[in-house]
Amino acid sequence: MTVREKPKVVDYLKSRQLIKPYLKAKKFIEQGLYELVDLRKREPKSLNIFYFRITKKYRAFGYINEKH
Repeated sequence: MTVREKPKVVDYLKSRQLIKPYLKAKKFIEQGLYELVDLRKREPKSLNIFYFRITKKYRAFGYINEKH
């Protein structure tokens, strides 16, 4: 699975000094280690919206796109 982010999100992460923890979480997701970032599906589950832990305080939302 690949993780991509929008430029606006990168600015947000930089302003809160979360780039390093985000890249670490992103690496875990790309390697398939979902339990390390607590990847979960949000309600309603039909929308394929997921969230994962960056730090104890911050979470990131994302979509799973089956097409690459």
